[in-house]
Amino acid sequence: MTARLTLTLACAATDRTRPVLDGRVAVPGVDLLPLTGEPEDIFRRALRDRAFEITELSMGSHIVTTARGDSPYIGVPVFLSRAFRHSAIYIRTDRGIASAADLAGRRIGLPEYQQTAALWVRGILREHYGVATRGIAWRTGGERVAITLPPGHDVQPLGEDLPTALAEGRIDALIAPRPPACFTDGSAPVGRLYPDYRAEEIAWHRASGFFPIMHCLAVRKDVAERHPWLPLELFRAFAKARALSLAELQLVNVLRVSLPWIAAAYEEQAAIMGGDPWPYGFARNREEVAAMIRYAVADGLAAEAIPPEALFHPSTLQEQA
Repeated sequence: MTARLTLTLACAATDRTRPVLDGRVAVPGVDLLPLTGEPEDIFRRALRDRAFEITELSMGSHIVTTARGDSPYIGVPVFLSRAFRHSAIYIRTDRGIASAADLAGRRIGLPEYQQTAALWVRGILREHYGVATRGIAWRTGGERVAITLPPGHDVQPLGEDLPTALAEGRIDALIAPRPPACFTDGSAPVGRLYPDYRAEEIAWHRASGFFPIMHCLAVRKDVAERHPWLPLELFRAFAKARALSLAELQLVNVLRVSLPWIAAAYEEQAAIMGGDPWPYGFARNREEVAAMIRYAVADGLAAEAIPPEALFHPSTLQEQA
């Protein structure tokens, strides 16, 4: 009888992961040791210390490390986090910034240049709004893994707290997944570039067909090499967990989510994005992953384009969910 594996699983606790974390969905042959936390800490420990056998992983960092050949992980096309990011662009409202075009030549803060949210925003600014992102002075809070950029990219650590720099006017804008305090408390002239970001995101989605991928599931390469059946079993387990989470959104006898009009929101979402808004599987997401790689090359994060297939374990490429 084959011995069961005991493997660490690090990820954020969401409706899409909880059925695996709490054991409702099992991975055959595996006893999981769940380690939940915030993505930034998980990514840092995974990439610097190879701390987890199975992990949620930043797609931006995964593209960067895979393109240069030193990624410790191989991906599974389970996209645990997706998010539209027009809402993540915060601007000084006293700098004459009224549209994306007005960001050209500005000094803009980013938590990390390789951060997936920033990767998407730069790609959208270039390809959808025509902004020359190389002409922007990007100022970062630091990088979880070292990056080396070719000449022509103005990217430097700011050396101070980014939200404070925005509040005090030392940067013109900030791209950040979390709202800065000066925006939420109104203590500085800071607003969103797109106050009606939902309408802008819907319009962009209709034009592009994308729902921006943020994170994938990944297996440490040494584990995948010893147990080549594991990535496919993980795909199937997380696909089942996602199906359970989407089904729960439609249960209205007792609301499983603390939003009074969740049923109406689900119906509206389906009308805009179709009945399956959170696709897993390589084939259904290949074009979007290829766009992310194209963005990384344009940003100087990857020396050349890699095949999207290179990011994921071969056993998972034909699976649909």
